[in-house]
Amino acid sequence: MAATSLICSGTVSRVSSVLNRDVKQFGKKFMFDGNEETCWNSDQGATQWLTLEFPQAVRASQVQIQFQGGFASQKCVVQGCQNGGDLSPVAEFYPEDTNSLQISFFPFPPSSLGRAGVGDGVQNFVFLNCSSLYHFSLEETPLNKLKITFENSTDFFGRVIVYQLDVRGVKL
Repeated sequence: MAATSLICSGTVSRVSSVLNRDVKQFGKKFMFDGNEETCWNSDQGATQWLTLEFPQAVRASQVQIQFQGGFASQKCVVQGCQNGGDLSPVAEFYPEDTNSLQISFFPFPPSSLGRAGVGDGVQNFVFLNCSSLYHFSLEETPLNKLKITFENSTDFFGRVIVYQLDVRGVKL
């Protein structure tokens, strides 16, 4: 079954903040509109986050994200849960500080990961530079809710700017 976008009109998204609370210009909806000229721009802070609540269980197989260079997260922590349960760690990855679209494909076989399965239940990632595409692996787990926490912004004030974000996979 081919991976399709899991983000649909029934997906509820939330973000930690919006720059100057100006949702008309910098709101979360701009991450999903496909327009290269619009973006979600967080306000300043130590960490920023995004949650996606899917209308049905999903099995994610790919994440696509495009930051604004200079306003990228140096560490992303992914948590997930099923049916209103508590969020638990699913993955960590370390994006590049670049304007390029960064695409993840997962799962890779464990032998292809440098530090997979360290024993803490969190998958760790290896980036492979393939013409501005950065690949990382994530455990294939059925989810209803996904949270991405953006830590260690490259911006001095902790702002994060995301032009595109998509989660792809299969609806269960």
